[in-house]
Amino acid sequence: MEKKITKYISNKLAENANPNDAIHMQRYMKTSMPYYGVKSPIHNSIVMNVKKSFPISNQEEYNNIILKIWQLPHREEKYISIKLARKWKKYITLDALPLYEKMIREGQWWDFIDPIAVGLIGILLFENRMKMNNILDKWILDENLWIRRSAILAQLKHKENTDFEKLFSYCLQCAHEKEFFIQKAIGWALREYSKTAPKQVKGYINKNKNRLSNLSIREGLRIIQNK
Repeated sequence: MEKKITKYISNKLAENANPNDAIHMQRYMKTSMPYYGVKSPIHNSIVMNVKKSFPISNQEEYNNIILKIWQLPHREEKYISIKLARKWKKYITLDALPLYEKMIREGQWWDFIDPIAVGLIGILLFENRMKMNNILDKWILDENLWIRRSAILAQLKHKENTDFEKLFSYCLQCAHEKEFFIQKAIGWALREYSKTAPKQVKGYINKNKNRLSNLSIREGLRIIQNK
């Protein structure tokens, strides 16, 4: 099954390859990782066809298949592994967490990490709040900035179910950092939550404006600046 799926994915990407687009994609992502030059709509079509043509029946299959796709050399193959991991919703469980963490630690760039943090870690947190809080409390202190970014972004789509005390705590724990991707994550998380609780976010930013970076403040207030 794993070999059939990986072969199908690689063959479909190769059939749709565009070398000129591949060069531009590499430059945009500032990476030496090879691209086929295949854009997102085709990724999505491949994912849907895999889901339809190669049904899986257990967690072990899910973990093994996602890992095998992730380990393929092209960037689009890794994108598809993430998208497929999100499509097989039944198997987004705590048993898959070591796999997701591995992908974050190896991915080391926002185009991989953000959909994992929001669409996989975020679901685990929503459905396993107590256990995941204990895990993310460690992640926010991790030396790997992408693990910390994932902890901050995990609640991005939780809206009224956001644990705002936890979110605000994580933001402050990383507020001193000069790293762009951490400052941006803080601002993004605050901005997203401001859609649900604008007064709360504005009050939090005003209270902590001497601790938060200018970037985080600007991003956090983007929607509610004049409210």
